[in-house]
Amino acid sequence: MVYTESPGASVMKLFLKDQPRIFEVGDISIRDYGKISFENNEMLTLLTAAGRECDITAKDWGFYLTPSINARLREQGFKVALVKDPQGKLFINAVEEEKMALFEEYLTGGQNGSVICWLDEWSETERINANQESNDSFKRKM
Repeated sequence: MVYTESPGASVMKLFLKDQPRIFEVGDISIRDYGKISFENNEMLTLLTAAGRECDITAKDWGFYLTPSINARLREQGFKVALVKDPQGKLFINAVEEEKMALFEEYLTGGQNGSVICWLDEWSETERINANQESNDSFKRKM
C-alpha cells in the first residue's frame, strides 16, 4: 500500500536494507531490516500474525514506545513485563497472552532473564505512589 503526500504534511521516512543485517544475541539470530525516521506526532502500528496491534508514537520529547499498558495493550491481548537480564539491563516485553509458555521458555532458556513485574497488573495504589516518587526523582535530577 502506498500513500501520497498531502500538501504541507511531513512524510515518515523509511530506510530499508536490500539484505537484512543478521546478528546473534545469545542463541538467537536477529534480522535488522532498516530504520524509520519519525517527525513529531507521527505513529506507526506494529501488527502480530494474529492481528494484535502495538503503536509507537513520536513526540517532540522522545517516544511513546507503547499505547497504554493497562488498557489498550491489555485489550489487544498483551501482557507487559518489565524484564531484567543477567547483566542488569532492563527491557519492556509485550507478550501475547496465549504465548506465555513460549515467553517463559525464552526467559529461562538462553536469555536467563527474569520478570521484575507485570506492568499491566500494577495496582492503582502502586501507580500513585510510584508517580509521586517519580515526580520527586525527576525534580531532583533537574
